[in-house]
Amino acid sequence: MRIQPIELDSDLVTGLHDAYVAASTDDPGPQLSLARFRRDVCTDTPGERAEAWAAVEDGKVVGGYALSLSQLDNTHMGWIFPLVVRPERRSRGLGSALFEHALDRLRGHGRRLLLTETPATGVGAHFALAHGMTVALKEARRTLDLRKADWEALERLLPKVEGYSLERWIGPAGPDLLPDLTTLMNGMNDAPRDADIEDIQFSLERLRAREEGIPATGSTCYTMIARRDSDGAPAGYTRVYLEADRSDGWGSQADTTVLSEHRGHRLGLLLKLSNLFWLREREPHLEQIITWNATSNTHMLAINEAMGFELFDEWNEWRLPVQGMEHRAPGELT
Repeated sequence: MRIQPIELDSDLVTGLHDAYVAASTDDPGPQLSLARFRRDVCTDTPGERAEAWAAVEDGKVVGGYALSLSQLDNTHMGWIFPLVVRPERRSRGLGSALFEHALDRLRGHGRRLLLTETPATGVGAHFALAHGMTVALKEARRTLDLRKADWEALERLLPKVEGYSLERWIGPAGPDLLPDLTTLMNGMNDAPRDADIEDIQFSLERLRAREEGIPATGSTCYTMIARRDSDGAPAGYTRVYLEADRSDGWGSQADTTVLSEHRGHRLGLLLKLSNLFWLREREPHLEQIITWNATSNTHMLAINEAMGFELFDEWNEWRLPVQGMEHRAPGELT
């Protein structure tokens, strides 16, 4: 058995995705579809280089991992997701061998920091602690059950904000929206994060690649932005993703931000509620919206709790300084 590099057009991508699904049976949340896994985990973008490896035994992928290597900023770090071993192959040292292989790859790329995330308890957290990782950020997932939501109460919660107008669209942003979207995404840099992570510099090229890649993930999205009436300046943004084939009942809340000079008007609540009402009208099959937040992000947590989001589970973002620059060529697993 060897750890083999995965090419994007290889069947090993499907094998790694199958291993990821098999290893995630205790996660009640939505799983990445194969199309999204291929695009998000295994495909290069202008800002990230993707690298994936599979442990293959008798022609079957029994485990593997993927690295995301920042190219435009934070070039000192790498993100690992997933690192998985099929349940029937656990407790034989394969996970540790894959982890050491990943550290060697990071050293070879000159990286000095590894980040990942797992549920706060369970197999992943135990593995992270056993391999010397420490918690960089505490996170929580919350869900809003649309089948049980009090829609009349939500309507009463909708704020009236003077001096701003909302603009919305379905699917990727068109070329005319990219400059404003770039401005808004750069506003995400004040979100809680590891102390050793620098600002992410969103550019037109980076955003264009992200937007153009959305159909390849098998997803679509509902996006809403706020503009200041006096000059049309972009002020805030929110987005929810869902499966393009409507194959499940999940919607995934993505980034929400209000630029600092526009805060204090309740635009964040206005954007999220307005997008939610629009989704309910257009996508009646949706059953639940899931969202992630750092537990230190008290402002966004207050908005979510006011909307009726309830705690789903807790996660940790983990960090590990990568020591030394030695790099060993991939070899036989023991």
